[in-house]
Amino acid sequence: MKAEPIIIDNINANLKVQLTVINQSFLHARIVRHWGLDILNSQMYGVSISAMKTTDKLIDRILFLEGMPNLQAIGKLFVGEDVEDIINCEMRLMNISRNQLAESIRVLEEHRDYESRALLSPLLNDTEEYIDWLETQQWLLEELGMANYIQSQIGEIGQ
Repeated sequence: MKAEPIIIDNINANLKVQLTVINQSFLHARIVRHWGLDILNSQMYGVSISAMKTTDKLIDRILFLEGMPNLQAIGKLFVGEDVEDIINCEMRLMNISRNQLAESIRVLEEHRDYESRALLSPLLNDTEEYIDWLETQQWLLEELGMANYIQSQIGEIGQ
């Protein structure tokens, strides 16, 4: 089923963001794991794995539409150097992802590609949930202070 180039371009734009999320969130997960922050590690690692599964679905959809998935394009990684910076960098990328998803969903709706829209809609919801979680982490950092926040992210001993 041959799709219009604008549809392939929009799905590829989201593929690019997801490839960026895989790399950035995985790196952040490993950084905070190295620091012993198991709860942050678990959340960010999960985001990375989820992005990998989404990438697989986007690739399949592009191939089904007789397009070529662009795995060479990746966005800029925003790499944090401390806990607060990592959370802010994750937020920055998730806002980029949310904006791209919303625009693509609009374009897909306009071009009546309801299947591709259905593929991206749950991803928009997941992205907004992660943004909400990140906003909560930013609030906790502000309310608790860095030392108490870090202590809350260690998890249970022996995990």
